[in-house]
Amino acid sequence: MPDDLLSCRRCPRLVAWRERVAVEKRAAFADEDYWGKPVPGFGDPAARLLVVGLAPAAHGANRTGRMFTGDRSGEWLYRAMHRAGFANRPTSLSRDDGLRLIDARVTSAVKCAPPANRPTTSERDNCRSWLEQELDALDRLRVVVCLGSFAWTSVQAVLADRVILPRPRPSFRHLVIGETSGPIMIGSYHPSQQNTFTGRLTEAMFDEVFTAARGFVSAA
Repeated sequence: MPDDLLSCRRCPRLVAWRERVAVEKRAAFADEDYWGKPVPGFGDPAARLLVVGLAPAAHGANRTGRMFTGDRSGEWLYRAMHRAGFANRPTSLSRDDGLRLIDARVTSAVKCAPPANRPTTSERDNCRSWLEQELDALDRLRVVVCLGSFAWTSVQAVLADRVILPRPRPSFRHLVIGETSGPIMIGSYHPSQQNTFTGRLTEAMFDEVFTAARGFVSAA
């Protein structure tokens, strides 16, 4: 876990929000100690699959200290990863719950919880170096699953300096495949409640994403 990430205070708005949430808390978690810091990536350091989300959830990863842990989006994500063989269990409740990712890693484009789940463009740019470091460290990386358009454009921006991207660059949509001279990009709707409660994203649709990811990883 990089100490320089955990001490990052580049974005005053995000620092103020993550720390405010950690003090005020949600009533259901009033007795818990919130993480309240930037949230690092989680998983296999030699992963061939990287899953990139938007940012930590205020009462999810900002509380637990692990991406997609302790919220409903994480319930969807780790169930799907488990079904595809990328996780040893389908639930993610806390940093010490025994969850282990298999040939996979999970991270976010922005490392701190943003108000209303909406980081600004400048906040995304401030966080870019952390995503760059994560991608550069994964020397066996074969597939990047991008959860939502924000993650899609963030990953494209980082990869553009490292690999050859298709021209024109593919726009985000669910199950879009972007083949590059490096890792393959797969787009997916984010498993947010806004998408899962309305049926915009179903478990079958999500399974398609990780089935495709499994196919590309296995073919590498």
